[in-house]
Amino acid sequence: MRRLLAGGLVIAYLAAPGLARAGTVAIFYYPWYGTPLHDGTWMHWNQNGHVPPTDVYSRYFPANGPYSSGDPRTVDRQMAEMAAAGVNEVVISWWGKGSVEDTLLPMVLVAARAHHLTPAIHLEPYAGRSPASVAQDLTYLASFGIRDVYIYHPLDFAASDWATVTAQKPAGMRIFAATQLVGFAAAGGFTGFYTYDFVDYGGAKFVRLCAEAHARGLLCLPSVGPGYNGVRAGETTSVSRSRRDGATYDALWKAAIAAHPDGVTITSFNEWGEGTQIEPAAAHSGYLSYNGAWGLEGTAAQTAYLTRTAYWVARLLSLK
Repeated sequence: MRRLLAGGLVIAYLAAPGLARAGTVAIFYYPWYGTPLHDGTWMHWNQNGHVPPTDVYSRYFPANGPYSSGDPRTVDRQMAEMAAAGVNEVVISWWGKGSVEDTLLPMVLVAARAHHLTPAIHLEPYAGRSPASVAQDLTYLASFGIRDVYIYHPLDFAASDWATVTAQKPAGMRIFAATQLVGFAAAGGFTGFYTYDFVDYGGAKFVRLCAEAHARGLLCLPSVGPGYNGVRAGETTSVSRSRRDGATYDALWKAAIAAHPDGVTITSFNEWGEGTQIEPAAAHSGYLSYNGAWGLEGTAAQTAYLTRTAYWVARLLSLK
């Protein structure tokens, strides 16, 4: 089955009946990009001294060029691409009340729900974040109908502090910790955990981590991703992970499925600076591309990772 998306991109995907009932397939999404046309200035694309629109802070170049996360047409296209790839939850990066991401949240929520995606929040380590402020954040986010909150850098605070926060969470809300310390997640009263970082917390650990989680009554949502390279964004780490023409993504998906997870989290839809994105990328002089992934070239390669995501989502759901 094929779906034509805005801009003429085509994604081939396998139908997956009952997706919403079969478990979580969530993807991390970053609404932090800006352009002079929509936002009065470049945001993120110009990080580390780069000069858009032809010079951006990623080793890859977006198929639609550097865009604004405040452009409703862009956000609608992105949500359509995620939905066509079989994702059923979009985890929106959020940097606290009053942040750019907070300002855009209502628009992003409308777009996600229009494509039958469940919106969730990636609660980031914003300046001044504390257990008390997070408790207030959860109430605030619940007012938007948010039911899943993913906590990045939970080790910033003790498990006992998190236990106080999770004990007073809004009714029906699930809270996940980004950690491989299952005991910490259990002591903190989290619903479950995700790994996010697939370089340090790779597929070899997934079976053990999910077994530990299930033994403690926690949900296990290991994170898969296509590769990592943050050199143009000024990442201080020298660690990178090659995409290997799609083999890295496949290996992580295989490992996640073998762990009998409660769902899978994908790092990421559009974290271009770290090179973990699966959003369509075009071949562009001076940049890496998706050419060669699963033997695809040219226009077909631009959406290769979305197409492959649909394949793996269908495989995951066939085992439910």
